[in-house]
Amino acid sequence: MTNAFAIEARGLSKSFGDVKANDQIALKVPGGTVHGIVGENGAGKSTLLKMLFGLYRADSGDILVCGQTQHFTDPSDAMAAGIGMVHQHFMLVEPFTVLENIILGAEGSANLDAAKEAARAKLLMLEDQFGFNLPLDTPVEKLSVGVRQRAEILKALYRGAEILILDEPTAVLTPQECEQLFALVRQLKDQGKTILFVTHKLHEIMAVTDDVTVIRAGKTVAECKTADTNPEELAELMVGAKVVRKTARKQHETEIARLRLTDVHADGDHGLELKDINLEVFDGEVLGIAGVAGNGQTELLEIITGLRAVREGVIHMGGEIIANDRLVTNPIALRRMGMAHVAEDRLKTGVVESMSARDNAILGYQREKEFSSGGILKLKAIAQKAAAYFETQDVRPRNPDLPIASFSGGNQQKLVIAREIARDPQLMVIGQPTRGVDIGAVTKIHDQITELRNAGKAILVVSADLDELLSISDRIAVMCEGEIVGTMNVEDATETKLGLMMAGDKREAS
Repeated sequence: MTNAFAIEARGLSKSFGDVKANDQIALKVPGGTVHGIVGENGAGKSTLLKMLFGLYRADSGDILVCGQTQHFTDPSDAMAAGIGMVHQHFMLVEPFTVLENIILGAEGSANLDAAKEAARAKLLMLEDQFGFNLPLDTPVEKLSVGVRQRAEILKALYRGAEILILDEPTAVLTPQECEQLFALVRQLKDQGKTILFVTHKLHEIMAVTDDVTVIRAGKTVAECKTADTNPEELAELMVGAKVVRKTARKQHETEIARLRLTDVHADGDHGLELKDINLEVFDGEVLGIAGVAGNGQTELLEIITGLRAVREGVIHMGGEIIANDRLVTNPIALRRMGMAHVAEDRLKTGVVESMSARDNAILGYQREKEFSSGGILKLKAIAQKAAAYFETQDVRPRNPDLPIASFSGGNQQKLVIAREIARDPQLMVIGQPTRGVDIGAVTKIHDQITELRNAGKAILVVSADLDELLSISDRIAVMCEGEIVGTMNVEDATETKLGLMMAGDKREAS
């Protein structure tokens, strides 16, 4: 690209009703660079990306590609202008092969066999140019997350992308896969491609970007060279104040196992099987569960929280059997026994998208006396509780009457966390506590987990973020292919050790 700016946004604004998501956003990205975009949840990053890729139309302002003003009506316009986007949740058809996914919708011929062979020749050239080595004839469902991501990037390059938008690209990768991604990003840059790298992980911004733009409350508040800043300064710019953890972990010993899984086997999804699971979570500790997505963590959470049956073995909570081959305790009873659950997939099992944020604030607890009487909801009590959660968790925008679907994923998560912590549980089961959550909210959520731990509660946390697990856990267990391959004290754990165990290396678990 010969123009100084590969892509530029001038005064982009976008509102949804009374909510102004973007307010005169400015963005300048020089060609052949890696440009970071950071901001709090609800800052407007997703809205900006969707306008740049043609998913939303701006209310006002201009988008320029290589100096030419663009008027995108849909993503096909953006792709025609040389923009590709790799979404946080991959847009691949799992039973299809890599090759079939790449040409899907761009076959170029009614003769599918001829289209495949023509595409294969072009893809082999691209693979050679950019150092890919993808199994083009393998179904996507058989590939690791990291390889799927590379398939998405190759798909964008195949369709002519000169500008690549990577949205939270490391959210589900192992540390080794992250390093492979960074190497690929650098190689793409060396080949003249322009990368927009959107992440909440500030150390990644420092590692891979040339420049960074900070967005706060829908406005551009800073643009700087990455070499001239640091994670602390970026965090402060994002939040508008210094970000400091306030709660330290207390040292204490406990011998009371609040949760115990003994020789547990269960059927999983997509042919996966949970095999010989033995775990204990003690009062006053955080047990972290690490693993690449799809290795049994979801099934583990479900058998503990009454959402999936156990085939063999037994699960105890507080000395009582809550699951075996003949028993599944339902989630309502588990909540009344003192278990709280932050669902891994909040849109699937954590919130109801069609309901208001106010109603979601008591979801699962609507039968409790605090919120209902004789089958009639206490609307005033519900409204007061929702307003309190919005204030304590800094949920934005401050309007509980809006549908939960209109909030960013991070703000949805903050509300779910508030709802579950408020029950003062004896056992807290959390899936991906800070996925898609900004640095300020991450710090607050980590403090809240630590406060529960210090108060003697037992907490089990499944997270794809190893930095998170190393920060909040007392012990970390690693899952691979439905098994616990090892458990270690956090003092003995490193990202390298955990990453190798996540890839199936049991030697690191010894």
